Amino acid sequence: MRKLIFTAAFAAVLAPAVALADPGHDGKARAYGEPGDPAKPARTVEVVMKETDDGKMLFEPGAMAAKRGEQVRFVLKNEGRVDHEFMLATRAENDRHAIAMRKNPDMEHDDPNGRRVSPGKSGEIVWKFTKAGEFNFACLIPGHREAGMDGTVAVK
Repeated sequence: MRKLIFTAAFAAVLAPAVALADPGHDGKARAYGEPGDPAKPARTVEVVMKETDDGKMLFEPGAMAAKRGEQVRFVLKNEGRVDHEFMLATRAENDRHAIAMRKNPDMEHDDPNGRRVSPGKSGEIVWKFTKAGEFNFACLIPGHREAGMDGTVAVK
């Protein structure tokens, strides 16, 4: 009996911390959709990540649209000189995740909703947008979002 009480208490304390630090990493459906099926057809959207000579960091394109139910293959190309990442989520989830990244800036992502990509390399994610709304993609490496790596996906 005592073991069950301790386990339940520990789980109650740990669950909010895990949810805050690890949004979307379990592959389950989210407010912004669910992991896509790479074996099924998808519209391909190429996203270039880079820095400019004046110190800005950006995604090209910085905004895009999708239809509810559409599956999109994001091909992520890092044409910059430093690592960048593409994290797709709600704005609130990316805001919380950015806080966790400031505490652990070397956290790498190889998740259904995002990837970290080294300079000169490419990666991809396949995502199915199951709900309408405006969603966020951002590079959450400290300083990158603030330098301009923040975009939107409008799903109708």
